[in-house]
Amino acid sequence: MSGFNRREWLASLAAAATASPSTLASAAQDRDRRRSQPSKTSLALEDYEPKSMLHVPETKVARARFPVIDFHTHLSWSARRNQGERARFNATPGEALAVMDRKNIRTMVNLTGGYGPVLEENIGYWHKPLPNRFIVFTEPWFNKITEPRYPKFQADQIARAREVGARGLKVTKALGLYLREGVTSGSLIKVDDRRFDPMWEAAGAHKMPVAIHTSDPEAFFLPIDRFNERFEELNAHPDWSFHGKDFPSNRDVQEARNRIMARHPRTQFVVLHVGDAEDLGYVSECMDRYPNMHVEIGARIGELGRQPRAARKFFDKYQDRILFGTDAVPKGFETPQQVFVDALYEIYYRFLETEDEYFDYAPAPKPPQGRWRIYGIGLPETILRKVYYENAVRLLGLTD
Repeated sequence: MSGFNRREWLASLAAAATASPSTLASAAQDRDRRRSQPSKTSLALEDYEPKSMLHVPETKVARARFPVIDFHTHLSWSARRNQGERARFNATPGEALAVMDRKNIRTMVNLTGGYGPVLEENIGYWHKPLPNRFIVFTEPWFNKITEPRYPKFQADQIARAREVGARGLKVTKALGLYLREGVTSGSLIKVDDRRFDPMWEAAGAHKMPVAIHTSDPEAFFLPIDRFNERFEELNAHPDWSFHGKDFPSNRDVQEARNRIMARHPRTQFVVLHVGDAEDLGYVSECMDRYPNMHVEIGARIGELGRQPRAARKFFDKYQDRILFGTDAVPKGFETPQQVFVDALYEIYYRFLETEDEYFDYAPAPKPPQGRWRIYGIGLPETILRKVYYENAVRLLGLTD
């Protein structure tokens, strides 16, 4: 025993000799209490799946109250997904129809129809056999941006797409966040680049609504750290982050989109994902400023449903310009908030039709976008009809 430890030992003996019986008993009780307490458990955040103890009504809405037009789906991927000059179908018409008939889905809009031969393949597979059930949109031919006559070429492609059966134009977030002067290299091309003006004008002239995805959740533009509410989502998909490098800010890309809507008032724009569902005040300002702006709710009920009072007011005010959409992807299990299954639609219907409280926004054991739950907004039938199908019927030029 070292000299230091011997002194400690002698001191403890002396303290014990002078301590009262009650002090010794108390010390023994504290020691026993510590021994009886369970030790702390280490648990990885990704393994945490808490079950709510809240007792609240639970309404199952198996079918929509009115027929639905799902304005935002991905029944196929086009050549932009590096699949070559062929469409990649994510389901067969029969597989899609089985879900549609169970869930009262009148029509699905396949936004990612591609361009050129891929577009024609998609229209032949989906739209021509079942024109009342499936609608196909075209996409810009971005990989030809380096060609000197691209603006006219792209405008001509819109006219050609309309001739073969496309009913609208889908513009992905590649514009503003991925597309570069050399397609994949060089500086980013801005959303409001003038080379696309003929394309926007052509869409308006041919009465083809533009479904435009600009930006992403605000957290995607912030550091992936302990303060980011979407840490788990971004940590699993770090390539979804637009923080740093030469990326513009969330507000910058949205303001660029706004300038397009201002320059092309004859063209109807459907801003996908509500534009910025985390800032309904800003979206409302845009809706008030641009009468040719509409919004679609796909993959954003997780945001809308955690601000149910503000969301309900938003639906009340803009009921004529909000479209139903899910961003559904058949077999897209890597993104549970978008996977094309019965349960996905039941959650959307529950959000829109009931005032249920604190329920999951995706058919998944863990919230895939953020650690929260949502509340229903209980829309009246007049607004439900508009959101479910009437607004889409008008924009797409369908018969009621």
